[in-house]
Amino acid sequence: MLARAFRPELDAKRLRSMYLDFFKARAHAVIPSASLIPDGDGSVLFTTAGMHPLVPYLMGREHPAGSRLTGVQKCVRTNDIEEVGDLTHLTFFEMLGNWSLGDYYKADSIRWSFEFLTGSETLGISPDSLWVTVFDGNTDVPRDEESASIWRSLGLPPERIIFLGEEDNWWAAGPEGPCGPDTEIFYDMTGQACEAGPECSPGRCGCGRFFEIWNNVFMSYDRRGASLTPLPRRNVDTGMGLERTLAALTGVQSVYETASFKPIMAELQRLSGRSADEIAADANRLKAARVLADHIRTATFMLGDERGIRPSNQGQGYVLRRLIRRGVRYCEQLGLSPEQWVGVSDIVVREYGEVYPSLAAQADVIRSELLSEKDRFEATLARGVKLLERELERLRQEGGELLPGQTAFRLYDTYGFPFEFTQELVAEQGLTVDENGFAKAAIEHQERSRSEAAKSGLADDSVESTRYHTATHLLHAALRRVLGEHVEQKGSNINRERMRFDFSLDRPMTPLELQEAQSQVQAWIDADLPVRQRVLPHAEARSLGAIGLFNDRYGDEVSIYEIGDVSVEFCGGPHVERTSELGRFQIKKEQSSSAGVRRIRAHLTP
Repeated sequence: MLARAFRPELDAKRLRSMYLDFFKARAHAVIPSASLIPDGDGSVLFTTAGMHPLVPYLMGREHPAGSRLTGVQKCVRTNDIEEVGDLTHLTFFEMLGNWSLGDYYKADSIRWSFEFLTGSETLGISPDSLWVTVFDGNTDVPRDEESASIWRSLGLPPERIIFLGEEDNWWAAGPEGPCGPDTEIFYDMTGQACEAGPECSPGRCGCGRFFEIWNNVFMSYDRRGASLTPLPRRNVDTGMGLERTLAALTGVQSVYETASFKPIMAELQRLSGRSADEIAADANRLKAARVLADHIRTATFMLGDERGIRPSNQGQGYVLRRLIRRGVRYCEQLGLSPEQWVGVSDIVVREYGEVYPSLAAQADVIRSELLSEKDRFEATLARGVKLLERELERLRQEGGELLPGQTAFRLYDTYGFPFEFTQELVAEQGLTVDENGFAKAAIEHQERSRSEAAKSGLADDSVESTRYHTATHLLHAALRRVLGEHVEQKGSNINRERMRFDFSLDRPMTPLELQEAQSQVQAWIDADLPVRQRVLPHAEARSLGAIGLFNDRYGDEVSIYEIGDVSVEFCGGPHVERTSELGRFQIKKEQSSSAGVRRIRAHLTP
């Protein structure tokens, strides 16, 4: 099904500037894109819409740039990651938006959207190709007759104004917070109804005829639990997906054929040694090419973000790790090496570096982190797959269809397999994974880690405290190297902001000794040493040279953590996976704690 092209020459640069210029001419201040990591919003991992950075201002705070704003926001959504590779789904995308903070409302918002879409100096879409949906009302908020009336005044006939319920035409930042009814604008790709006849309309028919290109949200309520109350002022929050709009207006069948993706797709095709037609002729190869293009673009933006996301097993870092490792696996389907795929990040930086300068500034870091994560995954992939293959063979012999959750958690915890990655591998064999069992195993592990954390002096098991916990092991090893192996840990106290480490010594450390210890810890951090957990019989752990505090609490089976070949300690975790995740280490103070015990206070910085 081909789209009807109106602007075949349109590219991302032109669409961005056209949009911003249009609203600048209407007294909107242009604001820069915020980080992909929301500031102070723990309800979501990533900025998923242009309004996320503006929530405080939608709630009533005055914005320094004024009450009319416009901008292009970089966004990440991974809830539909399994759909990536079809015609429209992406994990990273750019959202064009304009906002009114208690200034104009429905009339101006809808009118300007219509003018931008249909104006001869802007997109030039025929009004006959536009359909809209509006809110049908519920028990709390009435049917939005005002928006429907405005659309009719602009020339849209009633049959192309569709009333839909809360599921389709109510937008919220999250379970709680600012929200309100919206009106969505759709581009009619064919002008012809499918076999559904009169029911072939936006929100009612999934035939692919209608392409949503703009959403105007009238953000005028605040939800707290079951309570919905009016905000202090009525706001407007709009969003136009850049890639989807380009696809609709340039006449291509998918977002992966737009100017935004052409250089990336062309490089993947070159590396694969196949022509675009050869790839398009094979559904599996085509999906692999699209997934690889999407994931390298998203991973590059995450790594090049102002707040520096890095692969890990928690939060944003977990999503990044999943994307990179998923990409590594898809490389085989397209016939290129993971290292070649990593190199495509240079194309992403080249194409977007002017608009997002942090990418160009972090180009070397992006490539280095991608290669490091690729190497980490390749090192454990074969071993993890062997374990999985054994378990799947056992299942087949027993006639089972459900991989135990404990096995999936072991693949996650020991081999670094994201849970979703294991699900994909198992699904390829026609089987499923016990999600509840995985969740139970994860909770049990977390409870054990917290228990160990409490014994080890951690205030919590946050990412920050976890980094400090690993740093205590390195500091312990450095002190024993600088001062002698008679030095023993006597206690520690860790929180998100600093570490305190007590150790046996009957005199103050000299400035030179402190500098040597600090430099040694930093050298081990820079060496990117692996951090590995093993559960062993107590005697075997002792034979490896394991040391630790509170020795009497260990039973026959003990948990040890090894950091490269420099540290082996009894410990239950939690820890980072590589020392490079720690950043910069600095000793702030050394002082007496008690008779024969000294205390070091130290900080980590990115």
